[in-house]
Formats: sequence, C-alpha cells, structure tokens
Amino acid sequence: MQQSTILFTHSYFLRFDPKQWGLGLPYPPLGTLLAAAKMRQNGYDVALFDTMFATSPQEVEPELEKHIPDFFVIYDDGFNYLTKMCLTNMRQAAFSMSKQAKARGCKVIVCSSDSTDRFEKYLLEGADFVIIGEGEMTLMELVNAVKDGETDYSAIQGLAYLKDGKAVKTVGRQVMKDLDSLPLPAWDLVDIKPYKERWLKNVGYFSLNIGTTRGCPFKCNWCAKPIYGNRYNSRSPENVVCEIRMLKEKFGMDHLWFCDDIFGLKPGWVEEFSRLIQQEDFTIRFKIQSRADLLVDEDLVKALAAAGCENVWIGAESGSQKILDAMDKGTTIAQIHQSTLLMKKYGIKPSFFIQFGYPGEQKEDIENTIRMINELLPFEIGISVSYPLPGTVFYDRVKADLKTKTNWTDSDEMALMFHNTFPPTYYKQLHRYVHQNYHQHLAQNSLAELIKKPLKANAKIVRKALSVFYYTPAAMIEKLKLKRLERVL
Repeated sequence: MQQSTILFTHSYFLRFDPKQWGLGLPYPPLGTLLAAAKMRQNGYDVALFDTMFATSPQEVEPELEKHIPDFFVIYDDGFNYLTKMCLTNMRQAAFSMSKQAKARGCKVIVCSSDSTDRFEKYLLEGADFVIIGEGEMTLMELVNAVKDGETDYSAIQGLAYLKDGKAVKTVGRQVMKDLDSLPLPAWDLVDIKPYKERWLKNVGYFSLNIGTTRGCPFKCNWCAKPIYGNRYNSRSPENVVCEIRMLKEKFGMDHLWFCDDIFGLKPGWVEEFSRLIQQEDFTIRFKIQSRADLLVDEDLVKALAAAGCENVWIGAESGSQKILDAMDKGTTIAQIHQSTLLMKKYGIKPSFFIQFGYPGEQKEDIENTIRMINELLPFEIGISVSYPLPGTVFYDRVKADLKTKTNWTDSDEMALMFHNTFPPTYYKQLHRYVHQNYHQHLAQNSLAELIKKPLKANAKIVRKALSVFYYTPAAMIEKLKLKRLERVL
C-alpha cells in the first residue's frame, strides 16, 4: 500500500503580529516538528509548510500542489506562549488554509489552543477533525483510522468532529507521562536559515527553542492550559542534553530558550542537568520561565547559573499581595524580592512578567507594582493587561462582560475586554508610562554606577547612563498624561 502523505503547518504568521515582526526574534514551531517526527516514526511521509515568514495563507497553495497530501494538519506550537494567546489574526489564517486544503480533497485536522477552545467554529470553517488537548497520540490513532477506512471515531480519545451535522467530542485523553519515548523534533523539515539570519541581525547571536517538560501543576486562575493541562511531566536530563548536543552540532546555536511553563520543577532535575551539561565539550547560554517561590532555593539558583542560565522570567505579576492572592498565584512579594536578589547574586538576569487590570486592582495596587519594579530593577519587563481565556476561573468570572470581542488580534493589542476599575485607555497609557519609568530608573542606576566606578565603564554603560537625559523627561510626560486621564475619570 502506498504511504500516506501528511502536510503539516501551523497558524502563526509572524507578519500578522506587528510587534513580534518588529522584534525579529522568531522561534521554529517546535510542537509541529515533534508531531511530524512522531508520524514519520510511524511510517508516514511528512512535509512542512512553515508559515512563520509567509505573507498570506494563500502561500499554502503551491505546497498543496507539490505534495498532494492525503492529510493536511494545522498543528500549532503549544509550547510557545504566542499560540496560547489565541489571536484572531492567526485564527482567520487557519480557517483560510483549512478551506484551501479541503477544496483539494485533503482530510483537514487541527490541533491548537484556540481550536481546543472553539472546536465547533473550526469544524464549521473547514476542519474535518479537531484534536482536543495534547495531540501526538490522538493524531496517530486518527490518521491510522482514516487510512484504514474506518468511519466511527467515537473510540478515539481527545477528538471533536461533525456527526449528522452536529459537533461531537469524545472523552478526553490523558497526557503522556514518558516524554523520553517521543522522537526528537523533525528539525530537518524547517529551513533554519531565515531564523538564524534574523537573530544574528537583531541581537548578534542565534537562539533555538527546546522543551523539557509539559504541563504546570500550579493553579493561577487566569492561566489557560488547554493542551498540556495541570499534570507535570518531564524528560530526563540525559535525554535533554542529547538534544542540545544535536542542536549544537547541526545548527551551531549560541543560546537556548527552554520553553517549558516551569523549568526544572522535579526535585533534583536541575542539579543533575547542570552536572551533565558541564561535562560536555561546549557551553550554552539559556533562558527559562520559573516562579519566585522556587528560586528562593540557593542551591537551585547556583546550579542554574553553573549550567549557563543567563535569564529567568518569573510571573511577578503584581507588587500587591492582595492581587497575587486574588489570582491564586501562590507566591509572595517577599519571595519576589528574595529570588530576584539571589539570581543577581549568581549572575542570572531576572525578568518580570507584569499584569495590570486584574479585577479588584486599585490605584494603590498599581503604585505598589511600579514601586516593586523600580526597587528590584529586573533585566527586562513584559507588561500586559489581564486577558481572560476559556477554561480559566478568571474567564468564568468576567465572561458576562465579554461581548463581541473575546480575543486580541495580535500580541500587542492588549485590549481590556471587561469592565474594571479604569477604562481601557487608562491601561494603554499606564503601559507606556511604566515602561518609560522603568527605563528611567535603569538609566539612573547606570549613572550612579558610572560615577561610583568610572574606571570600569565601557561604551555600553556610558550609553545607558546618558540615556537618563532622554528617559527622565519622557517618563515625566507619560506620567502627566496618566494623571490627566485619572482626573477625567
């Protein structure tokens, strides 16, 4: 029997996300490459249409004509936070590609955070099947069933499809526990050159992405986990180091982003990984996501630093304990302070995710957050407004307020879509002010260091110190605009 061909793609178009296009630091679709590797391991011919640098969904047409696939699989990268945002620009692109593939006689299968939440809509827009949650095993069972001519899919777990014109959903599938059993991602399918060129052009080094875990057991009530859920499963340190070695040999990357929700939560994992990576004949710099309460462990932070960790993003979220508690965050302001100082002690750059606009946040809470940022001076900050996604406690609390708009169009829209203490215009201006104020304080700190240790200064330090003359008036202007809005409100 002739092998069936699967054309994989994903729905993230970098050009449709202006902020990310401007940054120019894209990562290949890791989840897509993993699914493709799994299907190839099981005897299928696989190909990839990588949408990352495409200009429109219509560019899939030549790929459909070239490969004449039996199956067209839109399999989003569930490790990348940008796909978890369920942006409407990408949703429309997925609909367009589904229809094009359907018109050519392909069986269309979709697996993504957005389609898991809105499977009925995807089925009405051209998909034959939507995979609910973690996708590799469901995809394999489904494709095997279709290839064998089966028409009853009710026994396949984690699946949605139309039956007699109505959307039906099968029982959910348990997530995989043995992640080492998965093949390494099908890196040969992706053209690395444009990724590498953009990284080198924009920051002077090349970074790739790697996943070591799936899931997150913590219960922050605004965090959606439609793909991997709350169960935390981990690859072995040996398996991860093997992939890093391959990536280093094949692509010569300088840096890694460990795209886990929480890196190294399993007791002893980070220490063993650090030991193994130090035995290799190469060094690697990397960034991770973690939590403040985990990073108060000095041995853990020390092991991360020894392994090459240079940047840790934590969900600081707010400088108000009241708001952290309302979020069910499970961390304290004291832990944010302690972990930040500990990371700095070992040469790791702490970075903060900050969230404004959570229900119940008042001006005092906002001021506490700004004060925390100014005191701790993280390496970077990422500011957002609270964004309700289906499947979360937060969404259930505010869904009555969600009218026609329930998702952002791109990652920089940051529209407040529910009624809150202040209107959306206030949070837009707050975002501008906090960024300028943060850079002002960074510049002031650099100026103080320059004055204190002038002989240790280099061009970068001098530039940052002198930027105080730009950011001080800029922050003042943005603060005046914010005050003006407060008076109007």
